[in-house]
Amino acid sequence: MKRDNTVKLAVTAVFMAILILQTFVPNIGYIRILPAIPAITTIPLTVAIYGSLLNPCYGTVFGLFWGLTRLVVAYTQPGDMVSLLLFRNPVISLVPSILAGLFPSLITKYFQQKNLPVKKWVYVLNGAVTSLTNTGLVITLASLFFMRNPQILLSNIGNFTAGMPLFIVLLVSLGMNGLVEAIFTAIVTPIVVVPLHYIMKRA
Repeated sequence: MKRDNTVKLAVTAVFMAILILQTFVPNIGYIRILPAIPAITTIPLTVAIYGSLLNPCYGTVFGLFWGLTRLVVAYTQPGDMVSLLLFRNPVISLVPSILAGLFPSLITKYFQQKNLPVKKWVYVLNGAVTSLTNTGLVITLASLFFMRNPQILLSNIGNFTAGMPLFIVLLVSLGMNGLVEAIFTAIVTPIVVVPLHYIMKRA
């Protein structure tokens, strides 16, 4: 039991270090394509892999850690006005991140007795769910928080038809990033998780 906890803590330390690098080293965790639109992030991949390896408690804490780094970045080095406006809100920073860390752990726990071919598809699901949870909740929460004064966000996003609902604008502008992230995370997660899970079992 003590050895198992040591392995989990070591894995957690490594993944936290990776997440810090992704957060603060340019173009590793946040890849900026258009200046006015929040960057495509590879961090959901890290969160999906970690959540697939460890239990829901660890996954939730790791998601919280991601949310806190996101909050710090919004205050210290925001890459664009939309990210600044969105992620300085603790709810928008923390809630999607926490749930993105929790869900892959819950899915893995539910399917833990399945054989390896099934688990590979579970890890694909984990990758997609992690990314889509983050994107979907950011869009939904932003729509709610800026419902009374959507122009604050709309004026910084780009050219959209006047009067278009904020939720639709966010779905179009952030949804494309989210779709790319989800496909990338779903493909890569099982490739990384399967060997790591094997190594952890032998450690």
